[in-house]
Amino acid sequence: MAPGNAGTAQIAQNLDISPGDIDSLLKIAKEKGIDLTVVGPEAPLAEGIVDRFQDSGMAIFGPTRKAAEIESSKVFARELMEKYNIPRARGAIFSSYDEAKEYLKQQTAPIVVKADGLAAGKGVTVAESIPQALEALANIMEARAFGSAGDRVIIEECLVGREISFIAFSDGISIAPMVPACDYKRIYDGDVGPNTGGMGSYSPPYFYSPSLANEINETIIKPAVTAMASEGRVYQGVLYAGLMLTANGPKVLEFNARFGDPETQVVLPLLKTDLVDIILGVIGGNLDQVNIEWSKGACVGVVIASGGYPDGYQKGFPIYGLNDLDTDIIVFHAGTKLESGQVVTNGGRVLTVAATAGSLNEARKRVYANLPRIRFDGCHYRRDIAEIK
Repeated sequence: MAPGNAGTAQIAQNLDISPGDIDSLLKIAKEKGIDLTVVGPEAPLAEGIVDRFQDSGMAIFGPTRKAAEIESSKVFARELMEKYNIPRARGAIFSSYDEAKEYLKQQTAPIVVKADGLAAGKGVTVAESIPQALEALANIMEARAFGSAGDRVIIEECLVGREISFIAFSDGISIAPMVPACDYKRIYDGDVGPNTGGMGSYSPPYFYSPSLANEINETIIKPAVTAMASEGRVYQGVLYAGLMLTANGPKVLEFNARFGDPETQVVLPLLKTDLVDIILGVIGGNLDQVNIEWSKGACVGVVIASGGYPDGYQKGFPIYGLNDLDTDIIVFHAGTKLESGQVVTNGGRVLTVAATAGSLNEARKRVYANLPRIRFDGCHYRRDIAEIK
């Protein structure tokens, strides 16, 4: 694992290498005779880590640099959806700050302002007023808050409906959808406060149906994979679609070129098939020959965050209670590290605690029965994840 955390240290050898240091990653993969490399974050995908490994004859799971552009450039993704008629929000692309500003002044709120490039999940503003949208625009294009990622912006209508994360494996031709999930972006209960990287999720959505899955597959996922192939960007890996279920059907909010968290942390516990078999099917171009099975139950995951997150927060607090949990509870480490054998906090989102059960309600009960056993200074979590009203 590179760089890893206190959780991966229990099951793997952590390497003190940045995910962006492709030269060092390739070197160590060769030295250690690594048979398969799996890429987690988006930045090395955008930098072409898959291309580099493939050119060196190393097996690696993830899309190439050109294929990963479906996430690394929101403008590319939007133009692709426009060209191939994939459902999305109405909107416009701008490379001129003055033109974007004039366009915004003629719109009504709420409205969405997006930086084109990767911005660590912070490049999108859902503005409740035009002045707020103008402030976001100035922050991106004038103040250059995200550097060159803000060279271009997209201004879009604010879609209304239920949000759903739909993730699929693809070998470039065949597609194998995963069980979808719902996540919670806002920091506080009741969906208030600033956006985060995700405060929890559950799978499957209680409103999910086979007909909805078929509609998403036929109108969004398959057309996107086919479109990428037509553009000479064969898509092999995981395609994540953040969708809004509007009154006019599912529409794309964003594409990611990887497993997204915290959704993956409630999706993969429901997978019965060995993940490695699926990955090898993707890499080998024979995904359609892999029999993929999912359990019929549900999974709920709740993020435990540092006090002050998503703004300023402190690190280095000892984490207590990790050994006091029920045996079938899964703890995914994120912002943690080991200091003299003690697990301490090392980020904003520290842990995701997940439970599977036969029903959503039962999985939820099991998670919330275990959460109070984990403690560190300033720890915070939402208490309404998977609460069905």
